[in-house]
Amino acid sequence: MLLPSLSLLFGLALLVWSADRFVEGASTTARYFGMPPLLIGMVIVGFGTSAPEMLVSAISSLQGNPGLAIGNAYGSNITNIALILGLTALLRPITVHSRVVKKELPILAGVTALAAWQAWSDTLSRMDAFILLVVFSGLIFWTIRQQMTKDTLDKEVAEEMKTHTMPLRNGVFWLIIGLALLIASSKILVWGAVEIAHAFGVSDLLIGLTIVAVGTSLPELASSVVAARKGEHDIALGNIIGSNLFNTLAVVGIAGSIHPIKLAPEVFSRDIPVMAALTLSLFGICWGFKGKPGRISRLEGGFLLLAYIIYTGWLVRSAFWG
Repeated sequence: MLLPSLSLLFGLALLVWSADRFVEGASTTARYFGMPPLLIGMVIVGFGTSAPEMLVSAISSLQGNPGLAIGNAYGSNITNIALILGLTALLRPITVHSRVVKKELPILAGVTALAAWQAWSDTLSRMDAFILLVVFSGLIFWTIRQQMTKDTLDKEVAEEMKTHTMPLRNGVFWLIIGLALLIASSKILVWGAVEIAHAFGVSDLLIGLTIVAVGTSLPELASSVVAARKGEHDIALGNIIGSNLFNTLAVVGIAGSIHPIKLAPEVFSRDIPVMAALTLSLFGICWGFKGKPGRISRLEGGFLLLAYIIYTGWLVRSAFWG
């Protein structure tokens, strides 16, 4: 148990440091190329922080552990909203612009509904996986095209570019190095967590929903906290939305395309309803009134965190006491 425990500590320390470098590099690159911070949060940061989920789920599917693959994806979505967004808002309230409520959140809600519809049959076929990957590819293309065809920079981005001092070369360097270290540190941390979990004899689905989901979501936690601390609220929230889209579409799609997955009944009756409820709750939390931007307050962050604690307690109780 010594080596897995040390892996947990080392992986966490490296992950927090690399997330700081990665967000700084992403922000710098966004400003120099005129890309809105929300696009960076949803695409570049979302892809980078979802890479551990993709890798873990692909390997799990190849090794015949579908519970771990599905639990990792859906558990990460629940963790992202309830634990990570909750903790981030507790540390620093998050300002939400209206376009997030009008565009990004409805897309996430629609993708969640698609996942629920597919899970209703208790089987994720290769055709289901293909549909997820096609939707994912179309969504990424549409997002990039929509943002990059703007004739002028957003005023807030143009203003930030005037005061930003880090050279573009340094920004690209830390974007690449930070991403590589995020992935490496996540693998180290997850390995240690899985080894410890296996020692206690818990199921693959439970491991995926809890330890692996938290472990592979730590890049999102570190990136969102650092982004919020730096005042990059669009990156902090866009990171969560983008990561959940990646998890539901790409992570599950990749795992299902490798091998059809038989879903445990509790995935549809327990995990997807929790994921859907948390997603829908963001509409109420993020909605602004009287033309003012929405705001995820510390109180609302506390409620999200409480929801995660209750859900985790539900999982532990069902695993050990039925």
